[in-house]
Amino acid sequence: MAKPPKEADSARACGAKHWILERIESFGDRPFMATESDGDCRSHTYTFDELSRKTTEYVARLNQLTIPTGSVVGLRADFGIEATASLLALIAHRCVAVPISDSLSQEQVNERLRESGAEWIWDLSKSDGRPEKLSVSGETHPLVGQITSGGESGLILFSSGSVGKPKAMVQNLERLLDTYRTRKTRKLRILSFLMFDHIGGLNTLFNSIATGAFLVVPKTREAEAIAKLIQDHSVHLLPTSPTFLNLLLMADAPKKFDLSSLKIITYGTEPMPTGLLSRLKDTFPSTRLLQTFGTSETGISQTTSKSSSSNFMRFDDPNLEFKIVAGELWLKSNTQIMGYLNHDNDRFTEDGWFKTGDQVEQSDDGFLRIVGRREELINVGGEKVTPSEVEGVLMQLPEVVDCLVYGQPNSITGQNVAADIVVDDSADKPTVKKLIRKHCRSVLQPYKFPSKIRFIARTEFSSRFKKKRNSDAATQSVKPDNEVQPPE
Repeated sequence: MAKPPKEADSARACGAKHWILERIESFGDRPFMATESDGDCRSHTYTFDELSRKTTEYVARLNQLTIPTGSVVGLRADFGIEATASLLALIAHRCVAVPISDSLSQEQVNERLRESGAEWIWDLSKSDGRPEKLSVSGETHPLVGQITSGGESGLILFSSGSVGKPKAMVQNLERLLDTYRTRKTRKLRILSFLMFDHIGGLNTLFNSIATGAFLVVPKTREAEAIAKLIQDHSVHLLPTSPTFLNLLLMADAPKKFDLSSLKIITYGTEPMPTGLLSRLKDTFPSTRLLQTFGTSETGISQTTSKSSSSNFMRFDDPNLEFKIVAGELWLKSNTQIMGYLNHDNDRFTEDGWFKTGDQVEQSDDGFLRIVGRREELINVGGEKVTPSEVEGVLMQLPEVVDCLVYGQPNSITGQNVAADIVVDDSADKPTVKKLIRKHCRSVLQPYKFPSKIRFIARTEFSSRFKKKRNSDAATQSVKPDNEVQPPE
């Protein structure tokens, strides 16, 4: 786990204004954020001055309600000027913020409040927009106590819960924010794609505030809606996932909208199939395609891609160390979380390393490629198969629009490789199946061949646009090859 938080500096102890609020004031009437209005597609643009005034208003509200410094406050919201100002007010008030997406059910919200030990809930979807006191039983978790006793702000984020129960991760927010403090001002237009309760989304937000960049916030994350925003606001940077980038291609968005303003597309959260990367490079020849890497446990790392056509990258981050142990990536970061509140901390070593669970390959020149999660490896008679490798091969075929590779039980080999395939409506499925088998035989070792192929209408992905590795399909019998599953 990370070291205990450092002592609050003397300026903070004396009640001086937080540096991030001073930074916001320094940008004055510079445009900060464009958000779409309810009921129409028109955008409203807010300046840094407006953000500063709204933040000051919310700090006064916290003082008026006599919310104690160090309180754990659940903040239910999605990206927007209100959510940003509320989060900044909690930072200035030295609280521990628990961002909670407004897309979650009330049951999920209640679970996050309970697991984090939240004492207040600030639900921006309610008309009065005022924090409400919660009934809390039990003592403050020791990790939270380490932050609040030092007079600093904190952050509690939850994992996606794609494998098991969502983990509550506590972060010293001051240490995280310090990494943005020296960043230079940039005239950049960024689409705020990743979510408010996700480390990637907060990285986009803090980076924009620190550098004076302009954020474009979507109401919906449908492919055509995102493409229209990129066109209308001449967006320069799109941070997203391989899954969403493929959705853009599937929707033919690059042909329907002018996306020529994009200078950089960053992708992370899951491995990038080589076949998809090739398609993206052909579609966006003048745009840099940059592999990023980050975990909720260690923060978003600074990386450099080998090239736009390569999914190899290296870490160029002074706040990060890495090593590879038995093929698994281990990290040690200055922005590392302090630990989990509701889970054991066995993924952290006593000397501070975090076991990411990501299997990696390293080239002779030191670049790394993320090949997949350890728990997603397919064991075929003792031979290990990474789903992303097989998906990359399948996506080399123009007939394959999308795919998902996973393991299924096999009484002889333990597991076999199975693939869900998405094709165009006009495709002849028996012909595509023959092409797949022929192509796989030419480039893959026999144990990596998909022995079961199923045609489906679409692959499933999470709210964070990360492919669901079809854990149900891995334990059930495969349906007839040509059966198309209706979209949910």
